[in-house]
Amino acid sequence: MVKGYLFACTDKSERECLDNNLLGTSYVHGDAVLTLEPGDYLFLINLDSDKLFGPFHASSEGKFNLDTEIWGDRYPYQVKFIKDNESTAIDGAKKLLSGLGLKSNELLLDFEAEALSRLLKQPQILPDSYLGNGNSHGLKSLVAEESKRLKEIRKTYDTSSLKSKLLQKPRLETTTLWDFPTQSYGTKPKGSNKYAGVTPAFIIYNLVRRYTKPGDLVVDPMCGSGTTIDVCKEENRNVIGYDIVPTRPDIIQNDARRIPLEDNSVDLVFIDSPYGDNIKYNQHLESFGNISAEDESFYDELEKVMAESARILKPGKVLGWLIGDQWVKRKFTPVGFKIYERLCKYFEPIDVICVARRSQSSNTGIWHNRALRFNFYLRGFKYLHIVRKPMLEESKSSRNGRVKWAYYARTKANEQPKTGGEQL
Repeated sequence: MVKGYLFACTDKSERECLDNNLLGTSYVHGDAVLTLEPGDYLFLINLDSDKLFGPFHASSEGKFNLDTEIWGDRYPYQVKFIKDNESTAIDGAKKLLSGLGLKSNELLLDFEAEALSRLLKQPQILPDSYLGNGNSHGLKSLVAEESKRLKEIRKTYDTSSLKSKLLQKPRLETTTLWDFPTQSYGTKPKGSNKYAGVTPAFIIYNLVRRYTKPGDLVVDPMCGSGTTIDVCKEENRNVIGYDIVPTRPDIIQNDARRIPLEDNSVDLVFIDSPYGDNIKYNQHLESFGNISAEDESFYDELEKVMAESARILKPGKVLGWLIGDQWVKRKFTPVGFKIYERLCKYFEPIDVICVARRSQSSNTGIWHNRALRFNFYLRGFKYLHIVRKPMLEESKSSRNGRVKWAYYARTKANEQPKTGGEQL
């Protein structure tokens, strides 16, 4: 299926795109760019000048870092393109796109890309603007016609579902509450649903996409059924999975308290550790799963894993630790808090995510009835602690990107919030 993509640029990057026949975007939109194939429609909107350029056609597949010279690592997901005699530019792009129900940095289905292409190819509108300047009535009329046509087509198709099928990837989460309907995604399984305490693949995907790039090394010291391995291979990351009792040939037998890797050699560590002895993962005598979460030695042993993870991680790199609390025999144990407290000895906090639990064995009518009868709560979420190994002092100054925050004071209801300070 010929499809399309609408890239975005600024005045600063416009010439870089057009002169080098190269379009690029950040990791956030990388999955969509990687679906692009030669011949697909490409468009470019300059967000500063409000111009729309195109149509262009992809002359390469969408890839990671086709050219590292132009933008460094700012826009690493890229595609090469070719212009043709009908390629042009239109003013008033934002209003035009809004009229068509389209937005930048989004995959376009074939009928959407063709509609946008038809508008740009109309010779009578070349001098026109969609801003109401000059003789723009012809273009506005055409946009109205295309908008009506797209609305009719969208009534027939679930466009969101079609785009998801093209991507075959989950969305990147933007809040601290994650809820996944299934354990895996896409056409290939990640890990095994039959494994006790199997990790949701969506969690690893989000961490891998946010905190690593293709070719980086990801390590899972307690790999279980191999979910981390499967996700990383699909995302073109190097990966090593260890487990004290391997469940498949590509998992290396090893104790997580002694990881056989060099210092400062790993880009991401992910751990989904036992939460105590509530699940019998295996019969290995040294397994953490044989120690109760009520016993302080449980946390002492896991702290050894934290220290090893800190040792092998490169400065500034990230560890994600998935953990749940325990309620057994009328006693609550805040396992997540205890793990977080120990992690802070070795790492800087980034954030804490709540991951909804859906597949636990207690999610049944019987257990919900018991929770009401005996006045206790079933475990509804797990913690995902995201932490970072401290950076070297000489590297801290290289952090860039500043965010302007708005502080909401307790003032009158009709007053607007004041913009506060800046944060790295």
